[in-house]
Amino acid sequence: MQLSDFESANNLVELFLSRAQERGDSPFLGAKLDGSWQTISWREAADQVCILAENLRALGLEDGDRVALVSENRPEWCIADLAIMAAGCVSVPTYITNTERDHQHILDNSGARAVIVSSVKLSQPLIPAMMRSGVPEHVIAIDGIAQYQSGGLTCHKWSTMMAGDAAAARAAVAGRIAGIGRSDTACIIYTSGTGGAPRGVMQHHGSILCNVAGAAEILAEDFGWDDERFLSFLPLSHAYEHSGGQYLPIGMGAEIYYSEGLEKLASNIEEVRPTIMVVVPRLFEVLRTRIMKQVAKQGKVANYMMDRALSIGEFKAGGRMRLRDRPMDFIIDKALRPKIRQRFGGRMKAMVSGGAPLNPEVGIFFESMGLTMLQGYGQTEAGPVISCNRPSAGIAMETVGPPMRGVEIRIAEDGEILCRGELVMHGYWQNRAETARALQDGWLHTGDIGHIDERGRIVITDRKKDMIVNDKGDNVAPQKIEGMLTLQPEIAQAMVSGDKRPYVVGLIVPDAEWQVEWCRAQGKKFDCQQLQELPEFRSAIRAAVDRVNKELSVVEKVRQFAFADEPFSIENEEMTPSLKIRRHKIKERYGDRLDALYRS
Repeated sequence: MQLSDFESANNLVELFLSRAQERGDSPFLGAKLDGSWQTISWREAADQVCILAENLRALGLEDGDRVALVSENRPEWCIADLAIMAAGCVSVPTYITNTERDHQHILDNSGARAVIVSSVKLSQPLIPAMMRSGVPEHVIAIDGIAQYQSGGLTCHKWSTMMAGDAAAARAAVAGRIAGIGRSDTACIIYTSGTGGAPRGVMQHHGSILCNVAGAAEILAEDFGWDDERFLSFLPLSHAYEHSGGQYLPIGMGAEIYYSEGLEKLASNIEEVRPTIMVVVPRLFEVLRTRIMKQVAKQGKVANYMMDRALSIGEFKAGGRMRLRDRPMDFIIDKALRPKIRQRFGGRMKAMVSGGAPLNPEVGIFFESMGLTMLQGYGQTEAGPVISCNRPSAGIAMETVGPPMRGVEIRIAEDGEILCRGELVMHGYWQNRAETARALQDGWLHTGDIGHIDERGRIVITDRKKDMIVNDKGDNVAPQKIEGMLTLQPEIAQAMVSGDKRPYVVGLIVPDAEWQVEWCRAQGKKFDCQQLQELPEFRSAIRAAVDRVNKELSVVEKVRQFAFADEPFSIENEEMTPSLKIRRHKIKERYGDRLDALYRS
């Protein structure tokens, strides 16, 4: 496998079939069924992709027709996504957390003629949306769907759609994809909507292929290719996992195993023993907290070693290693780090963080534990990866690394990061106004503020639209403050506010485990609402906020705070499926409470 393969491929299906030809009966897709991990080979997957593609055409679907895909991460997701493209159609992945209203917006906007859905549960909000939309004509059920009165919809079983002559299907697909080029639309991925209604980003084949080439180059040159294995955890409907967790391993000829979910992620990692994982910062924050709590229970020696490892890690992150630290670093490398690495399967080459800013302290923690952490940067409109840290460029946790292969970066006069290259989208589906705003003179206006350091690495300051500008005109980056707050053991989630105001205030969600421990130590009954009214409880949270304030400038300090009624979540629409907070939703709900902090 050569990097030139990515550049010569005309489309994603061609790249996949080429890898399937090379890999043959080697394992490709793995999932846990009936308590054991089972795999599908590259050859089997290629046959299924081609048969499904031809059966989609038999339904009357034509070149350019949109097909929506509603499923949790599983082998059928990958097969369906590739088959839609192999049929000459455009894939429209959607989040499994979508409400009926969300589904209807996407169906109406995309004009999807068919929908593939995995289960009865996921079909329940989907079918009414399909009925109300009136656009889709076909629904294909992988495991079955809820009972409904068909109306104008025709239901098809997955097993029926997977029946056919593989050889004939492959020949038909080969002929069809010969006419699909890199500039043709591969999928429409709807942004997760931190600021309003999701927009459909038209990603062309070349956009994703460009991304895959850039990421593969980093892995090949900095880590070396071997028998790579990815564990897919983030939603495949998110561009980050779609490109990085599906098409990157396809391009590398790697195996993809599908996690059973957050509750079983830790055991899945130990069982699957992946070499690469694509994750979001929030997951790293959770894992860091769990590891620190486990070590804290192991006595003075373990805690001392953890403290020394973190101290040494800070110096390493600064690009230096003190001579007097070398003996202790050697001991930690033998006694502590192997145990931590084993919890991550023992074969992990790199964990790649993206989707939101990674707090440098979290990155340093994992590096100190002997796990290589690469922070990437990008957005759905750019394939989605624009840059990524890599050892050969010098990993600095406060940066997101240099631009990837084939990516050009420019900083506008107001500090906005502009991006150009094949990875940039062709526009938003049926939204000329937003397309014209985002794409100007061939440059994608990312909406992020930052600069390029002396080694060519991008440093992100904040989202342009999220930037707090106080009443004195000072700029404050909220994500930095929120990240520091959530590193405190007392605080699970936080959102800060203060635009056009004299100072910054915060909305706090206390950590559930910490609250239970605090109640036990204080002899108090655990009741969230009553706790928040106790002066001593508030003082404990105040102490955590004050610890953060010591590290902040005068204009950044959180002067007042209020408690949220419940955690921010996907269910209450206060977080996106990629675990970013929806500021506008939180402000809608708690605006009065935040305003009151300026009167207290």
